[in-house]
Amino acid sequence: MGELLLIRHGETTWSASLRHTSYTDLELTPDGERQARTLAAFLAGRRFVSVLASPRSRALRTAQLAGLTVDGVDEDLSEWNYGEYEGRTTVDIHDDDPHWNIWTDGCPGGESPAQVGERLDRVLARVTPLLDRGTVALVGHAHSLRVLGARWIGLPPSAGGRLRLDTATVSALGQEHGRQVILRWNQPAPPAPGTATDPTPQR
Repeated sequence: MGELLLIRHGETTWSASLRHTSYTDLELTPDGERQARTLAAFLAGRRFVSVLASPRSRALRTAQLAGLTVDGVDEDLSEWNYGEYEGRTTVDIHDDDPHWNIWTDGCPGGESPAQVGERLDRVLARVTPLLDRGTVALVGHAHSLRVLGARWIGLPPSAGGRLRLDTATVSALGQEHGRQVILRWNQPAPPAPGTATDPTPQR
């Protein structure tokens, strides 16, 4: 059985400043493009039976720079819809609601954890049969991929809050003794020689 690779897009101006970004279609920063190119060497030589991406340009551009050929764009891979919290930071939101937690409360005017879980379950239902033929890559976003990782191992969407996911990282889902497991998580590509990298803080 093949692996299910989860690839988070490279840095954008809003991810760098910890602003929640779902439907706002931002381009990668120069650093984000560099991160995505670094992924190309990391993924070189791997064969994929399918590569699916979120429709957002930051995901599609990451796939392109990482040397991946996207054969399907899936709206269900879009980021958690933050509704009224789009473009805001967690610190800013906590000024209004100190107890807010996206993993249990969702977003006003956006999606609840259950709604995000339902659409990531649909993604898993579509791609899991493909794993019998080899490895599948999904290129997407932090919160939605964290939910997908939690659902793969049978946990509720809220468990994604325990799975930190930085920009331009690769995670791998698979099986062990017939059980669905996380094989690797939040793995950055090795930096180019002489290049220092700092992990992206979390929103």
